[in-house]
Amino acid sequence: MCGISGFFDAGASFLSKEADYKYILQKMNQTITHRGPDGQGIFLSNTCGLTHSRLSIIDLETGSQPMTKEFAGGRCHIVYNGEIYNYKQLRKELTEAGHHFSTASDTEVILTGFLEYGAPFVNRLNGIFAFAIYDEPHETCYLFRDFFGVKPLFYTVHNGTLLFGSELKSIFAFPGIRAVLDKNGFNEIFGLGPARSVGNGIFSGMKEVKPGCYLTMNKYGLEETTYFRLESRPHTDSYEETLEKTGFLVENAVKGQLVSDVPVCTFLSGGIDSSLVSSVAAKELKKQGKTLHTFSFDFKNNHDYFKANAFQPSEDRPYVDKMVEYLGSIHHYLECDSETQADLLSASVSAHDLPCMADIDSSLLYFCSQVAKTHKVVLTGECADEVFGGYPWFHKPEFLESNTFPWTPSLAPRQSLLKREILETLQMDDYVQNAYYKSIREINILPTDTRTEANRRQVAYLNIRYFMQTLLNRMDRTSMNSGLEARVPFADKDLVSYVFNVPWEMKAKDGLVKNLLRQSSNHLLPQEILYRKKSPYPKTYNPSYEQLLVSRLTAVLNENSPLLQFLDEESVRTFLKNPKDYGSPWYGQLMAGPQMIAYLLQIDFWLKKYRVSIRL
Repeated sequence: MCGISGFFDAGASFLSKEADYKYILQKMNQTITHRGPDGQGIFLSNTCGLTHSRLSIIDLETGSQPMTKEFAGGRCHIVYNGEIYNYKQLRKELTEAGHHFSTASDTEVILTGFLEYGAPFVNRLNGIFAFAIYDEPHETCYLFRDFFGVKPLFYTVHNGTLLFGSELKSIFAFPGIRAVLDKNGFNEIFGLGPARSVGNGIFSGMKEVKPGCYLTMNKYGLEETTYFRLESRPHTDSYEETLEKTGFLVENAVKGQLVSDVPVCTFLSGGIDSSLVSSVAAKELKKQGKTLHTFSFDFKNNHDYFKANAFQPSEDRPYVDKMVEYLGSIHHYLECDSETQADLLSASVSAHDLPCMADIDSSLLYFCSQVAKTHKVVLTGECADEVFGGYPWFHKPEFLESNTFPWTPSLAPRQSLLKREILETLQMDDYVQNAYYKSIREINILPTDTRTEANRRQVAYLNIRYFMQTLLNRMDRTSMNSGLEARVPFADKDLVSYVFNVPWEMKAKDGLVKNLLRQSSNHLLPQEILYRKKSPYPKTYNPSYEQLLVSRLTAVLNENSPLLQFLDEESVRTFLKNPKDYGSPWYGQLMAGPQMIAYLLQIDFWLKKYRVSIRL
């Protein structure tokens, strides 16, 4: 796992100012060395520059990048961020086709596969990835991103030059690039945030390679190609066959993602998702004579303040203890205090280059920094709820028929804090509604789908395209900020593609949410874990945290914050007097009043740090 960045211009002559452009490449690379502290590399030709920051996971000795491979027609070069889980199989096939390898890395497999088959070789990859390939003979640059966007890849075109990077900050290191927020970007932040429209880079002119797509840039211009998309298909397997296939796909995904030349650990919450991943991982490692390390997260003194509710019916600790005993793992209990959680709100923005999931990000940023002290690779239970339908909006009619993004059923809580003239300029309701309609048009409805089934299919697609993408962004930035590679078995292409088309009566058989996952895995977990009610990522219940946020945002407002350009100050100060009156969560299940305060603090920091110019 690594960080990549670079630039390409078919009409350029970068070598005429070689020292200047090498310096620019070094500056771009320096911005993302946290993603790969184990090695740095640059490549510069007349029309292309590539940089790489390496986190050594596979082929520790010979897998350095940028990597070049010569062939009869010339040379191709690659910088790559990710892991290819089936690279050994692909390497064998390419060797049988007559290719020779000088490293044991998956990087060389990708580049060799590209030389053999061209860009369509990307369909053969099983993994998480974002990579750039420079085809020197044909003066063409390619940018590839994995099937569901686990790995990030941003880009823009500036004066005819394609600029790209794993994180936005690497692009901002290129001379002349400025942080500008236009009307669309503002609507993204306040209307959709912390989610983003697919491919939207928020800043004016910034984009992200869409999941399942690759870009081709040459003298003829920039072209986008979709190589993978979810498709609606009739499900013809019986329930018993579905259970068997689902169980196989889940276990196969976890086993495949254990490939590593360094130790692997797991996050363990005591819920079915992370417990299942940990169970399969522990069994596989035991076969190798190894013991799995597991990590759980909580907040300091949270037990003293916790109150069960519909969103969080139980604390994690008792269930974590049961799983640790069941697994026989070496477990690490991590805790975060309120002040650290609040202090890291700004660091979370720096990790994303954008406002993000507020304290839900900042706490995970802290936990990942602790895990990274002993491990480089972690498997998580992320994405299971999106794939198997674990959220309320999959089964409650008011969400299924909301005709908008179900995790943000109303924009009123956000809009109540903005100035009236800003709202009139933004037309936020129309922006969000158009984004919703554009998204649901991407997935076809089967003629046999009832109205409820059609709604549920659309919600399932939205979850994978939007909500899951937000969580994947969060996981990548918070982990890679400390050089920790997070893998997500439930985002496996074959698993997601299969389960997406399984009917709800199978997914939630007997009215039990995620019952398909439970029944297909009942031999891998204790019963009390298997049937535990969903409890999301932990949040602090300590009232001192909310008080701390109120104090900090009040201070920010008193300092003539740039927020005052568009916030209704009176409404915000009224809100701060009693954040609990803010109403139901404004994003997902966890982001309520305190998280809105934290989000505003993040936006304030973001506007200042990136010197954002607002052009509405």
